[in-house]
Amino acid sequence: MPQYTKNPPLRKADLAADPLVQLERWLTDAQNAGMIEPTAMTLATADRAGRPSARVVLFKGFHDGGLTFYTSHAGRKARELAENPHVALVFWWDRLERQVRIEGLAERLPRELAQQYFARRPRESQLGALTSRQSEVVASREELDRRYEENAARYAGRDVPLPEHWGGYLVRPHTVEFWQGRAGRLHDRLRYRRENTLWLIERLEP
Repeated sequence: MPQYTKNPPLRKADLAADPLVQLERWLTDAQNAGMIEPTAMTLATADRAGRPSARVVLFKGFHDGGLTFYTSHAGRKARELAENPHVALVFWWDRLERQVRIEGLAERLPRELAQQYFARRPRESQLGALTSRQSEVVASREELDRRYEENAARYAGRDVPLPEHWGGYLVRPHTVEFWQGRAGRLHDRLRYRRENTLWLIERLEP
């Protein structure tokens, strides 16, 4: 059984006053540690009946006091976000023996921001977003590939348009927990909790 010994103790005095500033620091550490995908985060949603689902999405930057990601507005996660905006996010960086847990509310980003981000995506990813009917049953891989090739031919030599069914979300956090492994499973857990306009930092037992 592994022991978590990569980091010195995590103290309140080590943390930034703003949890997003602290998250940016840990993201930089993860990028420097050579993680395959340091921006990968698990997004947990639930429908109006409270039935949960989770998947990994990619963090795409900070905006207006929150975290952003992009996806289809027609898939399961979007349907659940429309029914219930309460979400949880988790970053896990095994090489650093660290994780960050976030809870908050999700809202759609303005379409102009989605357009700006979509224009920076690789062309193959643009065509993929245009082609995919996310979460729908497809008869075969061949059918999906055929639709992709049709779109590639349709927009050959032209910009791929932002699909009507595709865009971004902003998660505004109300709690952010920084978890760092320690020996003996006595891990450090420091949680930021929003109270009005202030962030309070509390230590949690492991």
